[in-house]
Amino acid sequence: MKKFALIGAAGYIAPRHMRAIHDIDCRLAVAYDVNDSVGIIDSFAPKSEFFTEFEQFYEYAHQLKRHPNAAIDYFSVCSPNHLHHAHIAAGLRLGCDVICEKPLVPTPALIDELARVERETGKRVFSILQLRHHPRVIQLKNEVVHAPTDKKFDVELTYITSRGRWYAQSWKGDAVKSFGIATNIGIHFFDMLHYVFGDLQSNIVHFNSPNKAAGYLEYARARVRWFLSIDENDLPTEVKGARPTFRNIDVNGRNFEFSDGFTDLHTTSYREILAGNGFGLEDTRHCVETVSDIRTAKAVISGSCVHPFVHRLQSNTN
Repeated sequence: MKKFALIGAAGYIAPRHMRAIHDIDCRLAVAYDVNDSVGIIDSFAPKSEFFTEFEQFYEYAHQLKRHPNAAIDYFSVCSPNHLHHAHIAAGLRLGCDVICEKPLVPTPALIDELARVERETGKRVFSILQLRHHPRVIQLKNEVVHAPTDKKFDVELTYITSRGRWYAQSWKGDAVKSFGIATNIGIHFFDMLHYVFGDLQSNIVHFNSPNKAAGYLEYARARVRWFLSIDENDLPTEVKGARPTFRNIDVNGRNFEFSDGFTDLHTTSYREILAGNGFGLEDTRHCVETVSDIRTAKAVISGSCVHPFVHRLQSNTN
């Protein structure tokens, strides 16, 4: 039975990691968070140790290294985005392989730094890129692979996930800590697009604000107009009042529906990592490069490849 440590136990995504550890018959041995609202641990690992001081957590995990039968095997990182690099490095130096939630790090340079720590410690870093395990995404990738090689698909990606006023007061609303909307809520989609449509050839930003972003990406096999938002006012009329989220991908005018099938993707990711099929640092480089470029690009609305929701924003402004 593999033993896990987990950082960020009070966060939104932590229960999915706890469930995954439980479902693959492993044990959560110790967890940490500055916030002590972590009663969810009882649902998966009631005997887990828990600390609210990082130094105590680290020392406890370090002492376990002295006892081979008790030493931590894997280190799961679910902390705020800006802490991922430091927490991943800490896990590696504790002698653990590390599993990290998205986004792994904000820049390609930090991927290079983590690769250096991997070499120093002999341990590995794995990223949760769960959409690669989604049955519909795999199906779409197969369609692309078997299509004529000179064919480019026209894709329109729209993801609106409404957030209340709390968001701006949390670390997620702080671009220094979350790295902005495109990174925080979009990086999985950018990874999926690369996974399905191949290498990125062009990256143009049409709109970028604290609560929404849009642009154009051209891949080897696709032209993609994308729009991401946490503003409920961007929800289509037919969705407002019915549900807070709108997720839609059109591929050559055909709706690509994958709203379902997310429940067990973290468990699948963990199972594949333990089986030796995890996604390592280089697997994440392309999407980290994509969002890094989006953050630093100047937004310019031009050309015909603009998402229709951007035109709507312009109309409202005018």
